[in-house]
Amino acid sequence: MRVSYVGHATVLFELGGCRLLTDPLLRSRFGPLHRVAPPPDRASLDHLDAILISHIHQDHLDLPSLRRLPHQVPLVGPRGSAGTLLRAGRREVHELAVGESIEFGRVRVTAVPAVHEGRRWPRGPNADTIGYLVMGPARAYFAGDTGLFDGMRELAVDLDLALVPIWGWGPKLGEGHLNPSRAAEALALLRPRYAVPIHWGTIYPIGLSRIKPKPLSEPAIMFAREARRLAPETEVRVLAPGETFGIEASHE
Repeated sequence: MRVSYVGHATVLFELGGCRLLTDPLLRSRFGPLHRVAPPPDRASLDHLDAILISHIHQDHLDLPSLRRLPHQVPLVGPRGSAGTLLRAGRREVHELAVGESIEFGRVRVTAVPAVHEGRRWPRGPNADTIGYLVMGPARAYFAGDTGLFDGMRELAVDLDLALVPIWGWGPKLGEGHLNPSRAAEALALLRPRYAVPIHWGTIYPIGLSRIKPKPLSEPAIMFAREARRLAPETEVRVLAPGETFGIEASHE
């Protein structure tokens, strides 16, 4: 399995002959926010087998970003999201409730719980919020956006990789998110071989990075430090947006 951190909650999985992209956020300007990381390599996002959406908040379901990707690529989202997903011009949309799965070749994608408010701001619809287990030659958990919950311990066994959110898009963090220390607690429950922090260091309010730059770099440092203390059996790999990490197959 190869995992590329595109930025924020956007991750490219390559495993079992499949290419899966999560929560695409590809624009350089996003309302009052802008991308402070290098722009994504668009060519690297070609030939996708599916796009996975964890929930319908604008920074995870960005319709302009989806419209930049081929409209024939299947789109998978949580229960209640189909109406919004279809606005992106998709030909094929699948809704998954928690516990339901869909297969793409040798890879099974299963929706798992997340603890996060699911309404699309400001007056949009409400939908479930989920994470995904991506199971093939290697096993990965993509948390999307979630708070800490006890059920994480039962999500999967023998995880090769956990992609856990450690921050947000601003100088402060609201409810229903993992901060660096809570994300490290999540690793102690999940017990993966490797962990990659996501949802940090990518988008930020315009002009604020000159005044309060620390939230763009410190969360990853704090997460790695807390993970060494709380989950020493997990190896943390901090990827900057655009970097890739490879894991050998363990479940052939």
